[in-house]
Amino acid sequence: MQIVRFTSPLTGADAVGIDDGEQVVELSGITTVGELLGLPSGEFRARCEGADGPRHASAGVRLLPPVDGRMEVWAAGVTYRRSREARVVESERAADVYELVYDAERPELFFKSAAWKVSGDGGRISARADSEIDVPEPELGLVLNASGEIVGYTVVDDVSSRTIEGVNPLYLPQAKIYLGACAVGPAIRPAWEVSDPYTLDITLSITRGGETVWDGKANTSQLNRRLDDLAAYLFRADVFPDGAVLATGTCLVPDLPFTLRDGDTVTIAVSEVGTLTTSVVRGLDAMR
Repeated sequence: MQIVRFTSPLTGADAVGIDDGEQVVELSGITTVGELLGLPSGEFRARCEGADGPRHASAGVRLLPPVDGRMEVWAAGVTYRRSREARVVESERAADVYELVYDAERPELFFKSAAWKVSGDGGRISARADSEIDVPEPELGLVLNASGEIVGYTVVDDVSSRTIEGVNPLYLPQAKIYLGACAVGPAIRPAWEVSDPYTLDITLSITRGGETVWDGKANTSQLNRRLDDLAAYLFRADVFPDGAVLATGTCLVPDLPFTLRDGDTVTIAVSEVGTLTTSVVRGLDAMR
């Protein structure tokens, strides 16, 4: 089962439904993912399992990013040893910052994107025009309801400028938050259908001109944090009435000086969750 946001073939309006791989069944009375995430986990599950709205062939449905309305995307940093090592390398003058946060009780959390800026499967991501080195960061995303409960999982690409962040950690918002820096999708896998979120394979493949120029594989067993702890810190002093997506950190980082180029294709897969594919453009004008 996948929870999908899509364009209804009947009305042309955005809709939310359940995709079993053959057909999508709309959720009657639910028009946004945010509305669904406003429900307690038990009611959330009951609504998904009891979908009874109009039905559409899966192949004929155009998927949209599974975030909308007042939903926000946040991200956790330095949660895998590999990400700690990469950020130490790119930020030699501030290496201690990343060493300390890896082992600290409090995780690094940062705002990533408003829902309307998020790209979906088949969409575009961007390398900044004022940056020399930009990379995708493949991450397992937690889908959190308004109560902070983990009700699902999705795939997130936390696109980042290593050039900008490497100059000064205080530039992280500019390195992480811009149009084309966040992709989520293709759907939401219900949490009750994922047997163990700490044993999921994450793969990243980057192709250029039909050739693979970088690929790698890791596993969420390498995560240095508990997923429920990350969610709890996000909700500790904030509210998300339409829920949120929390990316849990990257474990696959291309070595320097690799960078994304215009025309590249980025494919991220998380086992049991889904595969997110996007194309790369360079600069703001190409994203408009």
